[in-house]
Amino acid sequence: MDSISVALIDGHPVTVEGLAYVLAAHGAFAVVARGGSSRDAIAMAGEHRPDLIVLDLAIPGNTVAAIAGITAEYPGTRIIVFTALPGLEHAVSALEAGARGYVSKSCTVGELVDAAKAVTAGATYVSENFASGAVAALKNASVRKVAMRALSLTAREDQIVGLLLGGRTNKEIASDLGLAERTVKHYMAVLMQKLNVRNRVEVVMAAQNLGRKTAGGPSMAEDSLTSLEIAPRPPRLYS
Repeated sequence: MDSISVALIDGHPVTVEGLAYVLAAHGAFAVVARGGSSRDAIAMAGEHRPDLIVLDLAIPGNTVAAIAGITAEYPGTRIIVFTALPGLEHAVSALEAGARGYVSKSCTVGELVDAAKAVTAGATYVSENFASGAVAALKNASVRKVAMRALSLTAREDQIVGLLLGGRTNKEIASDLGLAERTVKHYMAVLMQKLNVRNRVEVVMAAQNLGRKTAGGPSMAEDSLTSLEIAPRPPRLYS
């Protein structure tokens, strides 16, 4: 299998060298370019057409604009933001600009490698500490639908959401699924936590806004949208 070509962009040369060492040691990656600014990222995308660019947001220049320009001009090049910036708004801006990964610099080497593999295989990867908030904050409808997968709903939770969208009560859901009503209430509590909402009405609203299917329709895991993975789980790629 051919190596995944990678360009590394970070304002700290030591970080670039460390990333290059880690990726080269893994064996599946070939670092073809290194730089320290948004301008470097744009130039390297044009010159090398790498499979993957790993960049920090905190580099000179308009990084979000660079991400948008690169993804529009070179759709075969995927971008992972690898950053220490804590604000959720940075993750939202980068993902909506076209980044396919958003990974915290506090991650493990294994997570970064998983993210790189997932993104180059066509998935989107977001570190867990950003994911739940990003689901609610993303403004782009198509990206929101992809982000819904960050919640990693189980098959049972997916069924319950579908029945909620169909207007079922907890008692009716319990009857439909052959569960005790208290079990359904437990699932509802889990869903509220995953969706970052306060009650069942907001669960329904969140599901509608994020494009959940109604009962009887295909689940998000079965449609044709690109998958979104969250650390620390190993990537699961959907066709």
